[in-house]
This record gives sequence, C-alpha cells and structure tokens, in this order.
Amino acid sequence: MFPGPLGLALAGRALQNGTWSLEALNIRDFADDRHRTVDDTPAGGGAGMVMRADILAKAIDRVADDRPQLLMSPRGRPLTQARVRALADGPGAVLVCGRFEGIDQRVIDSRALEEVSIGDYILSGGEAAAQVVLDAVIRLLPGVMGNASSGDEESFENGLLEHPHYTRPAEFEGIAIPAILTSGDHARIAAWRREQAEQLTQERRPDLFAAYTPPKRVKKSKPGA
Repeated sequence: MFPGPLGLALAGRALQNGTWSLEALNIRDFADDRHRTVDDTPAGGGAGMVMRADILAKAIDRVADDRPQLLMSPRGRPLTQARVRALADGPGAVLVCGRFEGIDQRVIDSRALEEVSIGDYILSGGEAAAQVVLDAVIRLLPGVMGNASSGDEESFENGLLEHPHYTRPAEFEGIAIPAILTSGDHARIAAWRREQAEQLTQERRPDLFAAYTPPKRVKKSKPGA
C-alpha cells in the first residue's frame, strides 16, 4: 500500500530525489506465532478484534526515536493545516495504522501515541489516513511544489476557505471571468479574493469563520492630513 499514489507525480519525484523517504513495516512481522497473529478478542466481550499491545509495541519500538508518533484514529484530534505545517518543519514522524476494532489502549498510553483523525467517518484501516497525512506534509517540503508560494493562499492557510479560481477561455457557456480578475489592479484583485474567501467560509464553514480574525485594513491618509 506504500508508497502507492505517493510514488507518482510531484511526491513521487521528490521521493526519487531524496527530498523525503519512507520505511514501511508490516506489524505481522513482529508476531511470535506461526500464524503471525496480531489481534485477539476484546476484553469484556463485544464485536470485532483488538490489536495486541505487545505485538504493536515491538513494531513501534523498532523505529521509535524523537520523532512524533501518530496513530491514525477516528477519535483523534482533527488534522489541521497548522499541524501539517508543524510536521513538515519537523524531523519526520512515525505513523501507526490500526486495523480491526481498534488497538489496545495500553500501547497508546505507554508509547504516548498522538491520535489523529482525518474526518468524522470510519475507514477499514489507518493506511489511507496515513497517506492523507503524508501527502499533506510532503507537498509542503521545500522543492516539492514548483512554486513555493503555491500553498500560501490555499484553504485553511489563513483561517479561510480558498477563493474561486478562473482561467481561459474568457467565456464558458455564456459565463465570463469576473472582470476584476482581468483588470490588472492587483490591490483590488487581492481584496476581491479575500472577500470571496470570507463569504465562502461564512456560508460553508461557520465554525472556521467564527474563529477567523479579519486583517486590519489600513486607511491611507489624505494629502495634508
């Protein structure tokens, strides 16, 4: 499953030239029986199976160092762009991908795993979530994106969703590009994009907008004032 899509396009080229690297460990390799068993029935009864603390701990300890240790978990704190940027600026991370009903709480506590969620839904396992985290981080590494400023005005970077985008043709099915975007007035374009982003965020993500602090608009002094 790894690198999967991360071996293609910009992330794939960055992997080939050594901008980032990946070591995938199969947790079953740390099992101690001939069936390579990594799970058992939940204590107290209930549906599903639970990953064993002793087996998973051995896998984590093989690669543990000073890097953050993240557990992909639907009960974790939501992944944010700020956390992604912190990871991109850091020394890398150990990503733990759970399966089955969950993993033994004792390994979460003893290894101080940081539980991270990519959304309010359930996946079959943590692998797809780990790829989301990796993709979000890798694209921010220096040299991965062709234009380093490409990520500066994206959704969540400034507390807002991103403004609408347009490109050629000038007219599509009777709808023209907003005239302000072809005006050449960069200050007015920037203000329009900010207004559009604010409006979209207020409509679609009122939770984000409630925490948003608009930038202070400095008024120019009149001549002689």
